[in-house]
Amino acid sequence: MRAPGATLPVWDPLVRVMHWSLVATVLLSWMTKEGGGKWHEWLGYAASALVSLRITWGVVGSRYARFTQFVRAPRVTLHYGARVLRGTAPRHIGHNPLGGWMAVALLIAVGLTGLTGWLYTTPQYWGVEWMEDTHDAMAIAVLILAAMHVAGVFTTSLTHGENLVAAMIHGRKRAAHADDID
Repeated sequence: MRAPGATLPVWDPLVRVMHWSLVATVLLSWMTKEGGGKWHEWLGYAASALVSLRITWGVVGSRYARFTQFVRAPRVTLHYGARVLRGTAPRHIGHNPLGGWMAVALLIAVGLTGLTGWLYTTPQYWGVEWMEDTHDAMAIAVLILAAMHVAGVFTTSLTHGENLVAAMIHGRKRAAHADDID
C-alpha cells in the first residue's frame, strides 16, 4: 500500500527544461513570424536544437524519457484510445500511448518546421514559394498538435485526478497504484 501523498520522480530535469524551452521557442517564433527577422530565425534554430537534443535524450536518457518506454505499437495505442472514449483508460506513470505518439508527432512537426525554415534561408530555396508554404503549413500543424496536446493533458489530468502540468514543472507524479501502468 502506498503512503498518502507519496510521489515518485518521473520527468527528469533535462526533459522538463527541454519541454518548457520548446514551448517558449515555439510561442516566441509565432510572435516574431512577421517582421521578426533574425529573432525568428534564431528561435527556429533554438527549437531545432531542442528537438535534436530531445531525440538524443529519447534514446539515451532516463527511464521515462526514453522512446522505448512510451512509444507503443499502433494496436496498443488504438486500444488505449478506445478505452479513453469509454472512460476506462488506465493511468500511466510515464506517457500514456496517445501522449507518447503526440510527443513524437510534435517533435517531428517542430523539426520539420525548423528544417523548412532553414532551407528557406539558403540560396537554393530563398523565395521559393512551395518551401515557404511548406514552412507555414508545418507551423500551423505545430499549433494544431500543441492544442491537441494541451487538450489531452487537461482531459487526462481531470480523468485521473492528477495535475500533469505541475508534474512537468516539478517532475513528480503520484505514486503508482496497482491498476496503474508503468
